[in-house]
Amino acid sequence: MTDLSFDHQKLSNRILGSMVLGLFVGIALNFTLADNEWFKAMVLDGFLSMIGEVFVRFLSMLVVPLVFVSLITGVSALSDPKKLGRVGGKAVSLYLFTTGVAVTLALVSAIIIQPGIGASPEVLVEREIAAQPSFFQVLVDMVPRNPVEAMANGDMLPIIVFAVLIGLSIALAGESGKRIGHFFNDFNTVVMRLVGFVMLMAPYGVFALITVLAATTGWSTFLGVLKYVLLVLAMLVIHAAVSYSLILKLFTGLSPRIFFSKMRGVMAFAFSTASSAATIPVTLKTVQQQLGVNNRVSSFTVPLGATINMDGTAIMQGIAAGFIAQYYGVDLSMGQYLMVVVMVIIASIGAAGVPGVGLVLLAGVLAQVGLPAEGIALILGVDRLLDMTRTAVNVTGDAMVTTVVANSEGELDHAIYAQKN
Repeated sequence: MTDLSFDHQKLSNRILGSMVLGLFVGIALNFTLADNEWFKAMVLDGFLSMIGEVFVRFLSMLVVPLVFVSLITGVSALSDPKKLGRVGGKAVSLYLFTTGVAVTLALVSAIIIQPGIGASPEVLVEREIAAQPSFFQVLVDMVPRNPVEAMANGDMLPIIVFAVLIGLSIALAGESGKRIGHFFNDFNTVVMRLVGFVMLMAPYGVFALITVLAATTGWSTFLGVLKYVLLVLAMLVIHAAVSYSLILKLFTGLSPRIFFSKMRGVMAFAFSTASSAATIPVTLKTVQQQLGVNNRVSSFTVPLGATINMDGTAIMQGIAAGFIAQYYGVDLSMGQYLMVVVMVIIASIGAAGVPGVGLVLLAGVLAQVGLPAEGIALILGVDRLLDMTRTAVNVTGDAMVTTVVANSEGELDHAIYAQKN
């Protein structure tokens, strides 16, 4: 039988290499053949877009079965069901804490740097923003009315709740539970093998996605809001490199350098797909096999993080709120800035880990502090690049919190963590 497993280090290097190659090829095409209608239709919008879309669909195909089966396996293996409450409490607290740090860092930087002063994009466009459910409705929607419907729609919070309940029931059902538990353990092994198979296609999918993006993005789009773009990128890097490193070192004593070296492939993967949800299979495989986190913890905290941990999005929203307020000449009070912090933290709960969700959430934040939602048009043209970058930060935060929680529960293999790639 063909071995579909892969060398993590080699795959990470291939993904990074594909991303860099795709960037250079895309830039070259942007300056040469991007205006050629035949080339654009057949190669950019045709062949390369097809490869990228097929790859993303393969990833999306994996998300629901992987999260559902892995979560059931992890929860049912808990000898003490009360442990799930501790793991969940620690994970949620850390996720909300890092989001609070992220949006505070963003607002402070926006107040000091004032990116909206002098910004003058040439064109404002209308954008229809879907209404977001209230925080209490999000809590209600966590309980699935129809689990099958939730799986079909990819609604992660209801899936997580249902899988946790199934896992607990298996753990408490005696011999019958053990028999069902063995089935899900075998099922989980099969799904992880499928993940390995799909990951063999990752370098080609990443190359196609990055090439199309670089070849079709107009460079003039970035000039009007360059200060905003650079500030968001800087804060994303600072939050990931400084905040995550400090939290990891403070709570575990582990080396942040080792952590980031093993997360390179995941970050590149998240950057290329701009989707935390689509990156779940890669994140799970990395935290388990490279960082040494037991499946009993990672199967719960990683999908949860992809759903509620939006640190990168929080940074974008905080800076965007300040940018839009400054652009329109609106002076926000300290109370309004605090409202932005609270709104971003609340809005992150239940937000889908899919491309572009940050802009949808931003509309609700702007409405709460009296800023026009039309201001989103100011940053619409450059959001794709920022969306990709903040997704990389989000999945890094998922892995960091998972590592911290696993270490606190004695579910982290330090020998695996310390192994060099």
